[in-house]
Amino acid sequence: MSTRRPVRWAVGRNILPTSMTALALCAGLTSIKFALDGRPDISVVLLAVAAVLDGLDGRVARILNASSRMGGELDSLADAIDFGIATALVVYVSLLSTSPVGWLVVLLFAVCIALRLARFNAERDDGTLPAYTREFFVGMPAPAAAGMAILPLVAKVQFGAGWWTSQWLLAIWLTVCSALVVSRLPMRKMPAVTVRPNLAVSLAVLAISAVAMFLYPYIVIIVVNLAYLFHIPFSVRSSRWLAAHPEVWGEKPKQRRAARRMLRRTHASGRSMARLGLRRPGRTT
Repeated sequence: MSTRRPVRWAVGRNILPTSMTALALCAGLTSIKFALDGRPDISVVLLAVAAVLDGLDGRVARILNASSRMGGELDSLADAIDFGIATALVVYVSLLSTSPVGWLVVLLFAVCIALRLARFNAERDDGTLPAYTREFFVGMPAPAAAGMAILPLVAKVQFGAGWWTSQWLLAIWLTVCSALVVSRLPMRKMPAVTVRPNLAVSLAVLAISAVAMFLYPYIVIIVVNLAYLFHIPFSVRSSRWLAAHPEVWGEKPKQRRAARRMLRRTHASGRSMARLGLRRPGRTT
């Protein structure tokens, strides 16, 4: 009896994250079916569901201590299908089927997603990289890239046809998304919650988010994707600052922010003294 319970628990905790990955895969593939049926509104929601499940399955696996090599490979395969193949087909069927370059740009996007995932798998176990690089993705992650790729389609579902549905503009947009996917730009990973927030505030935020997703799902998708796009310059700046300050790699975010503020004040003080023709104490010519 005592030996069966641990075995059952081990099997159960491995099934949960794997099931979430499988559900994400089903959502991505089903989005193609609805795109072919002329229901892009459902397609974009299913791709958003796949992205949410993709973000949760790894966290659930780590919480349950159920991470495995097989789970990681399955997750990468599901990402390639959901955010490469399925996203490309949904965009092509819904927006670019009559464009002379439509098939080329969606092929480019799907191939770049595959290349990005292959690079991620190759660098995942590289122990020679600096410690701070574990906090960043190299290039735009596949779920975020899929969100950017379907952004014009979401805008069409919400607002109707407009300049965002121009086929040449869509081709340029997908090409830019593809370039971001295979770029070396650092994209900060979403950190796990390390502090206990106020319960009432957390419940209020959760309730507001749930209501917004229910009433205005496409607006929420647009806002989330634009917020991610605008965060990229700050992520690059943060990565460069960390690369130049290895002394803070082992510190927590709060200590890092304090160190950054202190350095900023020090530099500002130095510039002010230089304008006045003064030298810092202890410096010699």
